[in-house]
Amino acid sequence: MYRLPPCKKHLPNFCKANQNGVLLLLAMFLFSCQQQARLSVTEGVSLELATYRAGTISDLHYMVNFAIPDSLSAGISGRVEAEFQLSELSQPVVIDFFAAPENLHSVKVDAGDIPYTFRNGHIIIESQHVQLGKNRIIIEFTAGEGPLNRTKDYLYTLFVPDRAAEAFPCFDQPNLKACYQLSLDIPAHWHAVTNGPVQKETSDSAHKNIVFEQTAALPTYLFSFAAGEFDKIVAVRDGRTLEMYHRETDRSKIEKNQKAIFDLHAQAISWLETYTGIPYPFSKFGFVLISSFQYGGMEHPGAILYRASRLLLDASATQSDVLGRASLIAHETAHIWFGDLVTMNWFDDVWMKEVFANFMAAKIANPAFPELNHELRFLFAHYPAAYEVDRTAGANPIRQQLENLKEAGSLYGAIIYQKAPIVMRQLERLVGETAFQQGIQTYLSQFAFGNANWPQLIEILDELSDENLQKWSRVWVGEAGMPTIETATENGNDGQPVKLMVRQSDPTGKGRMWAQNLTAVVSTDDKLYRFPVALRESQNSIELPTDTGEINFVLGNGDGAGYGYFALDADSREYLLQHAHTLGEPVLRGVALLTLWEEFLNEKIMPAQLLATLQSVILVESNTQIVQRALEMLHTIYWQFFTDDIRREIAPALEDVLWQKMADSPQANVKASFFRAFRDMALTPDGVQKLLQIWQKTITVSGLPFSENDFTTIAMELAVRDVAGSADIVQQQIERIDNQDRADRLRFVAPALYADAAVRDAFFLSLQDVRNRHREAWVLTALHYLHHPLRAEMARDYLRLSLDLLEEIQRTGDIFFPKRWLDATLSGHQSAEAAEVVAQFLQENPNYPRRLRGKILQSADMLFRSAKVLHNWQQ
Repeated sequence: MYRLPPCKKHLPNFCKANQNGVLLLLAMFLFSCQQQARLSVTEGVSLELATYRAGTISDLHYMVNFAIPDSLSAGISGRVEAEFQLSELSQPVVIDFFAAPENLHSVKVDAGDIPYTFRNGHIIIESQHVQLGKNRIIIEFTAGEGPLNRTKDYLYTLFVPDRAAEAFPCFDQPNLKACYQLSLDIPAHWHAVTNGPVQKETSDSAHKNIVFEQTAALPTYLFSFAAGEFDKIVAVRDGRTLEMYHRETDRSKIEKNQKAIFDLHAQAISWLETYTGIPYPFSKFGFVLISSFQYGGMEHPGAILYRASRLLLDASATQSDVLGRASLIAHETAHIWFGDLVTMNWFDDVWMKEVFANFMAAKIANPAFPELNHELRFLFAHYPAAYEVDRTAGANPIRQQLENLKEAGSLYGAIIYQKAPIVMRQLERLVGETAFQQGIQTYLSQFAFGNANWPQLIEILDELSDENLQKWSRVWVGEAGMPTIETATENGNDGQPVKLMVRQSDPTGKGRMWAQNLTAVVSTDDKLYRFPVALRESQNSIELPTDTGEINFVLGNGDGAGYGYFALDADSREYLLQHAHTLGEPVLRGVALLTLWEEFLNEKIMPAQLLATLQSVILVESNTQIVQRALEMLHTIYWQFFTDDIRREIAPALEDVLWQKMADSPQANVKASFFRAFRDMALTPDGVQKLLQIWQKTITVSGLPFSENDFTTIAMELAVRDVAGSADIVQQQIERIDNQDRADRLRFVAPALYADAAVRDAFFLSLQDVRNRHREAWVLTALHYLHHPLRAEMARDYLRLSLDLLEEIQRTGDIFFPKRWLDATLSGHQSAEAAEVVAQFLQENPNYPRRLRGKILQSADMLFRSAKVLHNWQQ
C-alpha cells in the first residue's frame, strides 16, 4: 500500500530534542513536512491518488438524486450525499467531478457550507473541514451529460471506466466500492431501471419520483440507470424474475426473440451458480435493449445494457448471429461474478473481468448448441482477432501498466477479449480443470464484494499446480507478441528413424519461451498421425514411426490449442493450398485455413493463390462455421489485396458463385451468409442491379426473408456504389423505417453516403465537434462508408485529420475504444499513399502517447501489408 512520508512520526523526538526551541522553528518544520507530503491532484484519477484514497476511505455510501426535465435543452440537476469513514487527516479529501466549474453549486459537510478548491476536475476539501471516522459530504450540481447518452425520449448512463465523475461528484475508482441509493425525478410517462429494485414510486400528471433500494457494494463504473419511453416485459425462470426494457416497435420481432433471450439468461445464471458455487449475488436481474448502444453489452448488475440488434435478431440471422447472441448474453451474465462480485483493484487488471467473461461464455454457450463443433467455435472466435494484434508492431501485453484512469480506454482490444481467453484455457489445462475450478471458487469467495488483482489469483492457483505459474505468467500475461513455431522432418542416419523437429523462437530476438502444449499433425496418404508436444525448450524432437509413408503436410498446431505463428514448410504449404478443403476433420480444416492466412500475411502466398483456395472451400464446405470464416477472408483479400482493375476482372465469376451458393443452400442462415458476402462484394452491373431489385422488392430470394435492417444496409451499399438516384433511395429507406431510433441512425449516416463529395466533406469535418460524436455506433458506421474502398481515394484527405483527432477522442471518451475509430478510418484503404500518411504522422510525432501509438500500428498493419503486396506485385 502506498504510504506518504510519515512526517508526524518524527514529531515527538523532534520536540524532545528541542525543549527550549522556538515555536517558529516547529511551525516551519510542520509546514515543510506538509508541503513534501501533499498529494499531487492532476487531471483524471492517478494511481497515486487512487491508492491513497483506497487506503484511507472505507464504508462508503452514496445517496444520489437526478432531476430529469421534459425539455432536452434544460440541464439535469443533481444532489449527492457521500457518507464514509476516514482513517487519517494528513491529506485533503479529493472528490472527482469532471465537469465545468459552473456545474458545481454547493459543497457541505453535514449541514454547513465549507470552503473548497475546484481544480483539474477535483473538489478539494482541506482536512480541517472533515474528521476522523464518519463524514457526510453533500454536493449539489448540474450533471455533465457526456456519459448520460441523453435524447428527447430516453437516456442511459455508461460510466466505464472513469466517466461517473463526469455525471456526478464521486470517488471514481474501482477499488472504492460503495452502496448506492438512487432517486430519480422523471416525466410521468417514463420508466426507469437501475441496479436495485424500486422501493417507492409517487407521481402526478406531469412528473414521477422513484426511489430505489440501496445496492450491494459496487464500483462507480457499474452504477447505472436508464430512464425514458421504454416498454417492460417480465418473465420468470427457475423462480427468478427477469425484466427486459426495450424500445422496439416491431411486435413480431419481440415475440420471435423474447423467449430465447430470457431462456439464455436463465441458463447462464444457472450454469454460473453451479460452476462458482455462489448463488446469484445481487438483488435483481434486469436488462435494457438500446438501439444505439456503444458496445455489444455492459454488465451493470440488475441493469445490463445491450445493443438491441444483438439480441433482437432478424429472420435472416446467420448462425454466427445466433451464436453471437448466446455468447454475448453468457459474457455479460458471467460478469456478474467476474467483475461485479469481485472487481479488479485497478484497471491494469481490467482484462481479468473480460477474460473470465469470454472464457466462461464459451463454456456456457456450448450446451445450448450441441450440434456445433465447439473447439472450432473457440478457434474462430478468438485466434484470428488475437493474431490480428499480436502480429503487429503495436502489439501489447495482456496486463498493462496504467498510471491514470483517463487512459484506461486504450487498454481494451483483442488482446484482452480474444488472446486472454486462449491463455486462460492454457492455464486451465496446465492446472487441470478440477483444480482450476477449485481455485476460481476460492478466489470468488475470498474476495466477494471486494477487489483483487492477477497476482492474488495466480498465488491461489500456484498452490494447486506443479507448474511454475509465476514464470508462465510473466511471458504469457506480462509480455506482448507471440512465438514463431516451425516444424521440419529430418532423415535419420544409419537406419535411425525420421524425426519431426518442432522449434520455437522469439521473433523479437529476446530469447523468450512461451511454454505451451501442442498437438503436431503429420499427414500421409494413408494415415494422420498426432504427436503431443510439450514446448518448454527451444526445440523438441519426435521420432516418427518407421512405417511412416511419404508426408503430405505437417501442421504444428493440429488441434488448434497452440498459439503463435506456425510457419509451414514449402511442401506443406503447397499441399494445403490445393487440398485444405478435403481434410477430414472440421478443426483440422479450420486450423489449415488460419495457418494459410498467416502464411499469406507473411508474404509466403500470393493473393490469387489464396483466393483460389478460398473459392474451393466455399464451393464444397458443409460446416457453416468454416464457410463463414472463408467468406470473411475472401472479403478482406478482395477489398484490400487486389487493385480495382483486378477486382472488376474477378467480380463476375465470384458474384456468380456467391449467388448460386445462396440459392442452393437449404438453410436460411447459410443463405444469409452468402447473401451478405454477395451484397458487400457486388461490383458488376448485374450484381448491383440484383441488389437494387431486392431493395425495390421486385425480386425475392427463396427461403431468405429480408428485414428492415437488411433493406437499410442494402440502401447504404447501393449509395456507396453511386447507383442512379442513390440519395432518393436513402431518403425513401428513412421513410420506410417505423422505428424512430433506427430512422435517426440512417438520417445521421446519410451525408456520409451521398455522391456529392462536398456533402461528405462537410459531414467529416463536423466530427471535429464532440457533440457530433456522441452516438458512437452511428459515427463508426458513417466512417466505414466514408472510407469504403470505392471511396478510398477521395477519402484519403480525411486520414491526417482523423489521426490528429485521436488524442481528443480518447480524452472525451465519446468513442470509447480508440482503435474502433482507427479501424473504421483505415480499413478501407490499401494504397501506398494512405500508408505514407500514417507513417509520416508517426514519424512527425515521436513522443506520441505510447498506447495510442500502438493502436495506430495495430489498425494500420493491414494497410501497410496490402500497400507492400500491391507495390511488389506492380513491380
